Amino acid sequence: MNTSVIVWLLLMILFLVVEGVTVGLFSLWFAGGALAALLAALMGGPGWLQCTLFVLVSAALLLGLRPWIRKYMNPGKTATNADAIIGTQGYVIAAIDNVAASGQVKLGGMEWTARSTSGAPIPAGSLVRVDRIEGVKVYVTPVPEPANVR
Repeated sequence: MNTSVIVWLLLMILFLVVEGVTVGLFSLWFAGGALAALLAALMGGPGWLQCTLFVLVSAALLLGLRPWIRKYMNPGKTATNADAIIGTQGYVIAAIDNVAASGQVKLGGMEWTARSTSGAPIPAGSLVRVDRIEGVKVYVTPVPEPANVR
């Protein structure tokens, strides 16, 4: 058996084992390149052709298939209805005090447990904006109310 056939076969097996251990969808593409080089070696192709096929097929698989497959394997973050309240405004219905772990706001007809983003107390009746959500708590910042124009 030709030495290059053994080398490409061992490389292909190595890339497949590494992919099986890491499951990162990275070395799988190099196993495909090694397979192409292995086939060229079995047909008696010169070493430069084997190496060129390895590089080209690996690059084509990596750049062409990896993004597409990752999209279906890791669909990403799913937005929830709660994400829609970030940036909205509401009124404090129970004074917010992070030290005392108290406070509530009313946002779109629903009451939420609230904390101050800055840590400063916010009195009841204040207009606030939602900065983020952590669990079942909203973190808010006071918003200056516009002056009434008469």
